[in-house]
Amino acid sequence: MSVLVVIPARFASTRYPGKPLVALKGADGTAKTLIERSWLAAMSASGVDRVVVATDDARIKAAAEGFGAEVVMTATTCRNGTERCAEALDVLAAQYDIVVNLQGDAPLTPAWFVEELVAQLRAAPEFDVATPVLRTHGAALNGFLEDRRAGRVGGTTVVFAADKRALYFSKEVIPYRGKTYTDDDETPVFHHVGVYAYRPAALQRYIAAAPSALEDLEGLEQLRFLDIGVPVLCVEVEARGRAFWELNNPEDVPRIETMLFQMGLN
Repeated sequence: MSVLVVIPARFASTRYPGKPLVALKGADGTAKTLIERSWLAAMSASGVDRVVVATDDARIKAAAEGFGAEVVMTATTCRNGTERCAEALDVLAAQYDIVVNLQGDAPLTPAWFVEELVAQLRAAPEFDVATPVLRTHGAALNGFLEDRRAGRVGGTTVVFAADKRALYFSKEVIPYRGKTYTDDDETPVFHHVGVYAYRPAALQRYIAAAPSALEDLEGLEQLRFLDIGVPVLCVEVEARGRAFWELNNPEDVPRIETMLFQMGLN
């Protein structure tokens, strides 16, 4: 089954304008832009046939082509990364069995997250969409709670059924917890990792539907799939000692740079 990875990136982010071109220093002090680090993460995954950056901005296009990425220009009217992936697939006019959306704000995404996601979707024909989830330990959970107390948008969390079908995604921390956790404690909270794998038919259903009320309220594109009855498979992945964090706010830059240093990633 052929696999296309699309990295959607836009300059006009509401919370953090110009985010894809923000420089992040690695362990050796070398600075690379967020979009380059996300592209390198995508390129490291095995079993991928093609990787493209999808954007509507000439500055991102120039930067991406400067480090060797293939770029697909998409419309400014795309409301989110999923719509941009659908348009990129249309522009490419090529047939792929699975399209992976590796969002351009996730430079710490390990290759095995993408590989496991594709493998699980291949093995589950009853699902047309899959996304990775990562069980949090107390340190990550407490980071989410700290962000919420400070009024910042932190990581997204998810709850799912016994068959791993997603029930709900939220920028609030779900489910309810009746206790506090130390940094090393395993918790019942799952961090939703911002990567998706779709069959092309699911993308067509998505763009044919109007944005849902919950999608608009939470600012989470994947809720449209749940609203129109497309089941989303939650694929539990393991960190294997790797830290994971998305760049959502300017305050996340030093946090991610610290993680790059601690993991020895240049």
